[in-house]
Amino acid sequence: MDALIERYPTKASALMPCIWVVMDEVGYVPSDAVDLLVEKLEVSRARVYELLSFYTMFRTEPQAEHTLQVCHNISCHIMGARPLIAHIEKRLGIRLGKRTPDNMFALEGVECIGACGMGPCLQLGKHLYEDLTNEKMDVILDSLRKGIVPRADTDRLTVEGGA
Repeated sequence: MDALIERYPTKASALMPCIWVVMDEVGYVPSDAVDLLVEKLEVSRARVYELLSFYTMFRTEPQAEHTLQVCHNISCHIMGARPLIAHIEKRLGIRLGKRTPDNMFALEGVECIGACGMGPCLQLGKHLYEDLTNEKMDVILDSLRKGIVPRADTDRLTVEGGA
């Protein structure tokens, strides 16, 4: 984390990347990690919790293995988010806001995830899946059950070396 902090003009400006480091290591940001961030970045606890509570991808409690965040804001809603959510609920046997009994999946509805022209969209950790249909969702769920995180739409330029 120290090497990461050094890359920023001020310690405080490294807060979000440092939160990602904790999320990648632990899967959520426990209170002792908040204490570490406060100490290393010389920011207040309130500042850390501002970011943790504002951004839906940051967690302060242990999570399911795969948290499926489906955007249901106006653009995604118009493009079919509600029927997609109903399909996922049926496939997983849970309702929005719940976890599967095996703790493999959690299903959440979230507001905008910044891909309004490509809805309906799903965020899975750092991966964004766009233009989802029931069929595409089934492929994602089946892959995750096999322990494979399928290539996301946001990964294409990195994987394919695009421009």
